[in-house]
Amino acid sequence: MIVFTTALLLAIGLAPASQADTDAPNNALIVLGDSISAGYGIDVEKGWVRLLADKISQAGFDTSVVNASISGNTTADGLTRLPQLLATHQPAIVVVELGGNDGLRGHPLKKMRDNLQRIVNLSESAGARVLLLGIEIPPNYGQRYTDEFRASFAQIAGTNDLAFVPFILRDIALNSDLMQKDGIHPTQAAQRQLVDIVWPSLQPMLEATASQN
Repeated sequence: MIVFTTALLLAIGLAPASQADTDAPNNALIVLGDSISAGYGIDVEKGWVRLLADKISQAGFDTSVVNASISGNTTADGLTRLPQLLATHQPAIVVVELGGNDGLRGHPLKKMRDNLQRIVNLSESAGARVLLLGIEIPPNYGQRYTDEFRASFAQIAGTNDLAFVPFILRDIALNSDLMQKDGIHPTQAAQRQLVDIVWPSLQPMLEATASQN
């Protein structure tokens, strides 16, 4: 089962999930992301988060997937929205796919790392495990900024001993058949590959959650 947050639902014209959809304790997975997870430029019903929800169900896990992704969101935006999401859904797992918009806008990287750290702290304090999905950016602001940006995700993952995918667009970003014309967002054809990139890191977390319920 997949649940969309109200802001995303309003954007795509769907009704928000009822509270009954989120009553089951400790079986929710929140994807806290930006346009890559919100399905920018494609049918959101065929986006990777929807496909992930299907794969989780097919694998036999009793986990509801909450797509809390909004196009254009930065780490600061995600941090602002997170407390309400945690209170509402009481997730067992939070998948964090944020930072790309920080980098594309040249935001201070220390601030980005601080925001990511606070997202991790809030999630773990609420009893959720965190999977961090890294992203990379073109060298628009110079190679030093680009390298530090990439290293920031590994730094947060290492400091907190998180499950970690270094680059969510691995083997996708440089394939023109799998990227939209803007060179930033994956096409619909790439969505299943995104699930395949995330799954090896996520599956052990789902198994650990299932063993505790």
